[in-house]
Amino acid sequence: MATLLTVALILLPIAAILLGIFGESSDTWRHLASTVLTDYLVNSTVLVIGVGTVTLVVGVGTAWLVATCEFPGRRILETGLILPLAMPTYIMAYTYAELFAHTGPVQSFLQLIFSPGSTAGLRTALMSLPGATFILALVLYPYVYLITRASFLKQSGGVLETSRILGKSGWSSFFQVALPMARPAVVAGVTLVLMEVLNEYGAVTYFGVSTFTTGIFRAWFSLGDTPSAIRLSACLLAFVFVLILAERAQRGRARFDHGSSRYRPVTPFQLQGARAWLATLACAIPVLLGFVVPMIQLVTWALEAAPQALDSRFFALALNSFGLALAAALAAVAASLLIVYSVRLSPTPLLRLSSRAASLGYSVPGAVIAVGVMVPFIWVDRQVAGWIASLTGSTVGLLLTGTVAALVFAYVVRFLAVSLNPLDSGFERVCGNLDETSRSLGSPPMRTLIRVDIPLLKGTLLSAGLLVFVDVLKELPLTLILRPFDFDTLATRAFQMAMDEQVAESALPALLIILVGLLPVILLNQLIGRERGR
Repeated sequence: MATLLTVALILLPIAAILLGIFGESSDTWRHLASTVLTDYLVNSTVLVIGVGTVTLVVGVGTAWLVATCEFPGRRILETGLILPLAMPTYIMAYTYAELFAHTGPVQSFLQLIFSPGSTAGLRTALMSLPGATFILALVLYPYVYLITRASFLKQSGGVLETSRILGKSGWSSFFQVALPMARPAVVAGVTLVLMEVLNEYGAVTYFGVSTFTTGIFRAWFSLGDTPSAIRLSACLLAFVFVLILAERAQRGRARFDHGSSRYRPVTPFQLQGARAWLATLACAIPVLLGFVVPMIQLVTWALEAAPQALDSRFFALALNSFGLALAAALAAVAASLLIVYSVRLSPTPLLRLSSRAASLGYSVPGAVIAVGVMVPFIWVDRQVAGWIASLTGSTVGLLLTGTVAALVFAYVVRFLAVSLNPLDSGFERVCGNLDETSRSLGSPPMRTLIRVDIPLLKGTLLSAGLLVFVDVLKELPLTLILRPFDFDTLATRAFQMAMDEQVAESALPALLIILVGLLPVILLNQLIGRERGR
């Protein structure tokens, strides 16, 4: 019963959006539908297609090179290619905007080569829809790279060698053998990228690109129109569900076998001469543009601003951020543990379906979840306030809306899948039948969980909590909507400073977010590296 109640609470924001469609519309919604809704749809579609295409090419290409080839710098670059994943898109956006500013290093360098004034439009050209596509692709391609690289490493080297023996060239073996076997991983990585594109708010807002997410913010904050925000959220939710259905449809009933039972890891092919250095360059460019260049600029700004920025307010921001992230991580891990263990104890169809449904929040953009949380919480606050007023004759303020509790709840809804999936895998891999043996010896389920399963799952629990912690630390749109009054985090402060053109002052909170975000990146690289047997 507790599990079903937990899942029902997790699904409440999505249900609120779906039910809100049937409410009364407003004049504002009719105006938005006739004027800017098409822009939202077109821009979001262009972003999805553009970012998806670039990340597909870069992610798959670099994954194939580092997994199957040997070239100068491969060992460093296979780790470096993951690093942009720690870089939030909004930080990348304003960093590159300043790099391309009139007094920035890029234009200063180009003016030494070309005539003065000939590069004046570079920053304007960057802060556009193609520029947003470029920035998002730089940050998000590691999703495709990580999953595809792991798939390539799992493929049997014998299959690829057989292809070469039968007369296939390296390119033919890649396109006709390796890539088809890796198709599920490639599609899964691209789907994750597209979900993040639809969730994006900071970069597209800074670049002035109108999407569904920016429309939700405009309807909620600028116009104060809840029905319009709900309908825009429903449109974005429909966009997400179309992507999910498309991913499931391409999978169909196909099954993929990576090779014979005589599995042998892929032996890297030694590239020679110009081909080797071209491979190094192809893998180095995403690392340089996606991590090294913006990090150098952020560190430069941080050193300039540190004497003034390292004050009590900065430490308060860090405390707010870490406190929220820790609370959300603990709540998400506890809820995941309850759901996964309940399914193990009683694997009924209802509980299995509930477990899968609880993961839906990660597919839903943060702005949609924020609106979905606000609607029922406001309704509850009004009911409670009316009930207290009828009993006491006094009025009370908002009890749930605009509180830290509402923010933590929204984080759990958004990132529950991040902890749920590792715990599910951990129970299958680590615990095996030990918990069943414990219960057969007379130990009740709760005691078995505490004394047997949790000690065995300590590493998995810590990893799951760390992933949620970092995701919460970077989350922007959800935090901007639901945060309490005059309550800032590192993410919201960095974004607001950048919007106010105080980019140097925003470097310190941005760097702290990035450094903490590197922890799961390193963890993921170690886990994937084991596939090579090192």
